[in-house]
Amino acid sequence: MASEYSLTDVLERIYQNQLALEAALMELTLWAEQQDAGILGENVRGALFTLAENAGHIKQGLARLNGIDPT
Repeated sequence: MASEYSLTDVLERIYQNQLALEAALMELTLWAEQQDAGILGENVRGALFTLAENAGHIKQGLARLNGIDPT
């Protein structure tokens, strides 16, 4: 059973969760901005930038773990 949960599989799921959270936060950001909550929207967009930046690093790391050259 341990082989079902390899490190790369677990990290891939974490990466997918990060992408899902990013999408959900973007939807909430758009809604907040429509409600004239501009400061909230700006703050969340800052967090979204960090999520997107880290997602790229995670994806490259996963590619290396899977033996794929990410460049």
